Amino acid sequence: MSYRYGEYRDGPDPLAPPYDVRAALDRMGDAILSGSNPGHALRDLLRQGLPGAEDRRGLDDLLREVRRRRRELRERGRLDGTLERARALLDKAIGQERAELFPDPSDDARFRESLLDGVPDDPAGAIQSLSPYDWRSAAARRTFDELRDLLRREVLDSQFRGMRQALADPDPAALERVRRMMGDLNGMLDRDARGEHTQEDFDRFMAEYGDMFPESPRNLEELVDTLARRAAATARLLASLTPAQREELANLVSQALEDAGLAEQMRRLGESLRSRRPDLAWNTPERLTGDTPMGMADAVTALDELADLTQLEASLRQDYPGARLDDIDEGAVRRALGRSAVDDLEALRRIERELERQGYLQRRRGRLELTPKAVRRLGETALRRVFASLDSGRRGDHDQTDAGAAGELTGSTRPWRFGNEQPIDVVRTVVNGVRRGGIRPAGHAGGRGAGRPGAVTLSVDDFEVAETERRTAAAVCLLVDLSYSMALRGTWAAAKQTALALQALVAAKFPQDSVQIIGFSNYARILQPDELAGLEWDMVQGTNLHHALLIAGRHLDRHPDFEPVVLVVTDGEPTSHLRRNGTYAFEWPPTRETLELTLAEVDKMTRRRATLNVFMLAEDERLKEFVDEVARRNGGRVFSPSADRLGEYVVSDFLRTRRRR
Repeated sequence: MSYRYGEYRDGPDPLAPPYDVRAALDRMGDAILSGSNPGHALRDLLRQGLPGAEDRRGLDDLLREVRRRRRELRERGRLDGTLERARALLDKAIGQERAELFPDPSDDARFRESLLDGVPDDPAGAIQSLSPYDWRSAAARRTFDELRDLLRREVLDSQFRGMRQALADPDPAALERVRRMMGDLNGMLDRDARGEHTQEDFDRFMAEYGDMFPESPRNLEELVDTLARRAAATARLLASLTPAQREELANLVSQALEDAGLAEQMRRLGESLRSRRPDLAWNTPERLTGDTPMGMADAVTALDELADLTQLEASLRQDYPGARLDDIDEGAVRRALGRSAVDDLEALRRIERELERQGYLQRRRGRLELTPKAVRRLGETALRRVFASLDSGRRGDHDQTDAGAAGELTGSTRPWRFGNEQPIDVVRTVVNGVRRGGIRPAGHAGGRGAGRPGAVTLSVDDFEVAETERRTAAAVCLLVDLSYSMALRGTWAAAKQTALALQALVAAKFPQDSVQIIGFSNYARILQPDELAGLEWDMVQGTNLHHALLIAGRHLDRHPDFEPVVLVVTDGEPTSHLRRNGTYAFEWPPTRETLELTLAEVDKMTRRRATLNVFMLAEDERLKEFVDEVARRNGGRVFSPSADRLGEYVVSDFLRTRRRR
């Protein structure tokens, strides 16, 4: 048998490693842990560009390039170049004819001069009145023919880009071919409207007239899109002129089409294009500030590009609900900025796709959310930040690799990790080796046991250790203030990062513990782990610590054999409480009833043997008085950390509590 090796072409490479999005997720995590939501964090990442890829541009870089290109187009020239050129050629032809007539004393010469004197002032009327005129001067005739050819080329090229080349041949057959093309095009559009058009019809059309369409459309839809955009640009050109200029140019266009025998076909085409693409800006004026007059075709091309750039700028901003990079037209990027910009856009799209494909992001009802997988990683990042801020002398106390070694076996196992001192589960370890295919066949050479049928080789990943009960388990409650004042003081991001870090710490090092995060503002609510990263503060009045302690108490009561750990993060004294009917009451300064009900829950925590440690994020005197009273009644401690050290304080206090118990 013969084999041929080459590049794999049947889809993505099945052996390629997964695209590494960890750096992108960590960059997003920085923004999220600073208080941003996932949608804004992803948008900021895509705007700034990929981490560690200086050769790839972000959306902001592409936006700057689009705006620079728009400025260049606006400064390119004036829109009335065709009118100016037509007037110049018309004046030149009449001047040449008068020069020819002046030496002639005959009545015919005077009669011709009177005809020239009666020519209308507007170019279109002048062309119409001079069309039947029998020019005495050969030079004047050539100039007038040049004027008519100019208008025909400009008008047709403004609609069909590349028509200048098709009409460069002075042979009348070239114009006749344009007429046939127009008839066939309108016929094809009519058949498509009736549902009778096929791709074969389009292919035959392009085989005959493809040289007139340099855009090389692949189907009728692409052709319609190209023609409609140029037709809309022509309409915007007329709308951008003064009323007098607009009337003059419209008359010139009409006159040129009449002379070419294309007026009816062009009218049919225009109606068809408008009905198919009503979404285009057909009559929106544009302002060009350059000094150089542009011909009609060049002006239409410039306005077409400006419309492309305006739409591209809107999609690159990504500032509308549900915005995605797939909304950006790749063709518009290529036309405006070139192939390298398309590659930059594809690199950004890949990041967005891979974050969703690999299970870090998901969309629900048009809103971007982090998955539990992403939240776990962000929690680990937050925890690493906290540990990094602790000095090395204290860091050694955090790791408890031997925790639970003296407990009873639970019957469950887990993969062995370096530093684990739990007993090896021999049965599960050997089974893992067998499942991996580590049984050596008879006669296998090398290593101990070679040649023994049924011998099993083990790898590091095969080992599992037996889980044991720990001496103690804790019921952990972290109460986090979500009130509006947390955002005003700039402490909300630190509180969210602290909650994520504590959640990650308990899940990683104390899996037997039961942790509950409770957020409170006017009401309190339990926060699930996958809510934490995208959590935002509540724009409401009220700090309902009373309700939060009620919920925390129920959590502790569900775990009566666990050691209770209650941590409170707040920047203000209680200003609301829960009424008997389930509604909340708010009053500032806080009422006596609010304080009494809250302190009653503190007393209940004391009877549960739960110590409340309060982390105070403000220096308000009333808050100090309240937390001092809590500490006196409960025996807990009061901390007053800065926002950037909140996570360090909370995690350190939790670890100290766990070690002591």
